Amino acid sequence: MGSLLSLIGIGSAASCLPSIGGCAASQIACCCGSAACSLCCKACPSCQNSTASRIGYTLVLLLGFILSCVMLSPNIRQKLNKVPHLCPTFDCDQVVGYVAVYRVCFAMFAFFFIMALITFKIRNSKDPRASIHNGFWAIKLLVFIALLVGAFYIPKGDFSRVWMYIGMIGGFLFILIQLVLLIDFAYSWSQKWIGKYEETDNKIWFIGLAVCTGGLYAIALAITICGFIFYTKTSGCGLNKFFLSFNFIIAVLLSLISIHPRVQESQPTSGLLQASIISAYSMYLTLSAMSNEPGTDCNPGSSFLQSDSFAPGFDTQTVLAAIFLFCTVVYSCVRTSAKSSSLSIQSDDADIEEVLLIENNGQGDDDVEYKGQKVYDNESTEVAYNYSFFHFTYALASLYIMMMLTNWYSPEGANFKTLTSSMATVWVKMASSWACFVLFGWTLVAPMLFPDREFH
Repeated sequence: MGSLLSLIGIGSAASCLPSIGGCAASQIACCCGSAACSLCCKACPSCQNSTASRIGYTLVLLLGFILSCVMLSPNIRQKLNKVPHLCPTFDCDQVVGYVAVYRVCFAMFAFFFIMALITFKIRNSKDPRASIHNGFWAIKLLVFIALLVGAFYIPKGDFSRVWMYIGMIGGFLFILIQLVLLIDFAYSWSQKWIGKYEETDNKIWFIGLAVCTGGLYAIALAITICGFIFYTKTSGCGLNKFFLSFNFIIAVLLSLISIHPRVQESQPTSGLLQASIISAYSMYLTLSAMSNEPGTDCNPGSSFLQSDSFAPGFDTQTVLAAIFLFCTVVYSCVRTSAKSSSLSIQSDDADIEEVLLIENNGQGDDDVEYKGQKVYDNESTEVAYNYSFFHFTYALASLYIMMMLTNWYSPEGANFKTLTSSMATVWVKMASSWACFVLFGWTLVAPMLFPDREFH
């Protein structure tokens, strides 16, 4: 957190150049930023400018996520009723439940979307707009709070219904990004371990591949068996039987295709490890989808999830999905940075500018005492990642959070007991599993169908 507060000083110090008035204002900001927090900043390790910024925006997303969870808590409405003269003069229903989550996530989406527009086509940190991305954290936090407050003043009307449809589209786009990143992770993992094995001729890497592959297939098989035991019956539950059987067969077929000689010839990096990862994740999505089915005939956990003693909106599936969401967002940042830096011009260490956030007590440059945390500008030649795409991904993540916390909720018949059971959720998760199979299958056959093209 110290690095974020120190970055206020970066934006402020940069604003000293244009004019004397701007310099005076920025010095005040510096006093409120880096100087006041120098003790905290000194305790923080040095980091790159690009890293500190991504941590900051992740914390903004986390703040909105926590606030959304609080809004869904059934105890919040009761506590608001205890505040004297609040609910009689203010519609407290606007700040609780799925309606409140919609508005909080609307503010998050607006914040990141505006940042995506501001940072469009920034090439390096010398662009004046880069300071907006990397600095001015106090101002951006105030803007975010203003958007949060303003979102609750949006008239009811059709806002919830329209925003639900927008959220479903954006949430599904983010799911596709997750699936692409998952497949990319599977290939990267396999290539790295195979490369280690070929370089060192150490069998531990081969054993590790075999154990991980076998373990993931065992997980996929266990999920399938549990699905048939708990979510199907001898008579009935035909839809669940179809989901389990169809996805299991597709997983087996893709595994066989991944080791087919022609596929191996055109795509040498394909193999069973990637297929096992996709199989395990797709079968998990299948089990998760069936657990969201309404009714208790083919979903024995439905009655428990909808009982009064269980906190609505906070079932295990939602928590796991939220954790996976944040892990995917962080991994998305890392992969975006890695792919961008691999195409950029690498500068020498001497070219890296070391920015020191300092407290200057009116002394000359020779007498300055450097107290602040060190943040290195590693983007003076070219940005380490695409700023605009980074913010666009976080904007979609805001919509995905909204959909996950409200279980792709429909405004009709709004009540907390239906948050954890919706056929819309079932079909979204099943469509995600099928999209995962299609994307992975395409990575296997595309190099064979288009041998003249280069695939990465």
